[in-house]
Amino acid sequence: MPQPFTGFGEELRRRRLEAGLSLTALSASVHYSKAQLSKVERGLSTPSRDLARLCDAALRADGALLALLAPETTDPPVDPAPGPVHEEHWIMQLSPDGPNTFQPVGRREVMGAGVASLMTWRSDSPRASAASSASGAGMLEASRSMLTHYRRLGQTVAPGLLLPVLIAQTHTLRELSAHCDSDTRRHLLALGSRYAEYVGWLVQETGDEGAALWWTQRAVDLAAAGGDQALASYALVRRALVTLYRDDAEQTVALARRAQSGALPPRIRGLAAQREAQGHALAGDHRSCLRALDRARALLARQDDGTDEPVLGTMHLPDPVGMVTGWCLVDLGRPREAGEELDRQLSRVGEDAVRTRVRYGIRHALAYASAGEIDHACGLVAPLLDGVEAVGSATVTTDLRRLARTLARHADHASVRLLEPRLATLSRPSTI
Repeated sequence: MPQPFTGFGEELRRRRLEAGLSLTALSASVHYSKAQLSKVERGLSTPSRDLARLCDAALRADGALLALLAPETTDPPVDPAPGPVHEEHWIMQLSPDGPNTFQPVGRREVMGAGVASLMTWRSDSPRASAASSASGAGMLEASRSMLTHYRRLGQTVAPGLLLPVLIAQTHTLRELSAHCDSDTRRHLLALGSRYAEYVGWLVQETGDEGAALWWTQRAVDLAAAGGDQALASYALVRRALVTLYRDDAEQTVALARRAQSGALPPRIRGLAAQREAQGHALAGDHRSCLRALDRARALLARQDDGTDEPVLGTMHLPDPVGMVTGWCLVDLGRPREAGEELDRQLSRVGEDAVRTRVRYGIRHALAYASAGEIDHACGLVAPLLDGVEAVGSATVTTDLRRLARTLARHADHASVRLLEPRLATLSRPSTI
């Protein structure tokens, strides 16, 4: 009977022979066993995406081998332009010894649930309006400062510890904006949109894609209410991050390209070009990836329009394009180049940026493991594991699982055996 993976295997064998490589030579290049490669070529074994990436790069297939693999995800496509958020009430349950919950609901649902015991207060009384008008500027300054501190704190703690206060602050800014002059209102709504965008990112870190996209749209709506239409384009970059972690190269590139209109601020276009590069890397398209990275560097080097709103995207990377280059090289099947680039970039990241160091540090270790430097990879990942546990990141866990699978092929190494129990525990899906 025909085997289900013969298409990939036959093309791999054809390209290998065309390149003049024996199975032994290809095995040495990609750091998979000769026996495993033989099974893949004969259609007897399922090729992993990591193996396909390495073979694609070694045989200079420019993504042709990767394209033969079926998509790993069956999730529905991410809506590039969802409608505005319509909610009347937010219900947040905070438990001291269990999971916390947040739920947007309509007034009818609240009444139907019979929640008459909910504590309520008014924000639209004449006295409140007068106080809000007088204190809007002070709240604006304080909230900007707090968001910077929250983002720094978010580098060292799990998302669930910050989400309640960030959600409450988003609501406060929205409500206060209704009682201020037009200029203050615009700034309050813009800042509220930044809070909502950060909430969306932290929610994605918990592994809840649907809620992350809801909060991203909430950020777009708040920004639009304040006259900022550009954040809708940045939301495409955020949605492309969801598809990136689904390994969906095509949709990642498509969403990122839509956020690169010449009328948008350079920073948004630069962040979109970075995301496009990551999508091209997933597809194995080296040239397109490098072109997108060049655009990103040029755009991010330009000054924005002088806005005093908090910066979009990361604030903890001295050279974001350099770090994303290292990230992309892993997915392009060029692990040794990736390791060297990430060596340089991680040496520049502050010690207090734990989430950032963990995120790129795991990929750093994955690069060296994929390059066959198993003991070095174990030495890199071991000091990161406490940070992995502290920040509770579902996206980091995705790369940690890739690393664990790569190291499992080298179980005879003492360093791998030492790490395996904790890697197995930490690479389970997040339950935050």
